[in-house]
Amino acid sequence: MSLLISDELVQASGLSEAELLQELVLMLFEHEKITLGSASRFLGITQLEFQALLKDKNICIHYDLDELHEDVKNLQELGLL
Repeated sequence: MSLLISDELVQASGLSEAELLQELVLMLFEHEKITLGSASRFLGITQLEFQALLKDKNICIHYDLDELHEDVKNLQELGLL
């Protein structure tokens, strides 16, 4: 599904289309509606770049035990652990 945002709303926000998308993605991430990986994909940047953006915006990264287990599993599969 695509979302169409009217030019009027973009103009009212005072943001460019890219900035408005960034704000939407940041809000969804902050409210734990999307993951760090999906947020970075939506913005077309790496996860490290997204983490830097979070730092610049003073937004904490939420990282739970399930994500830790998934990361450990992925590292084991890659032979890094």
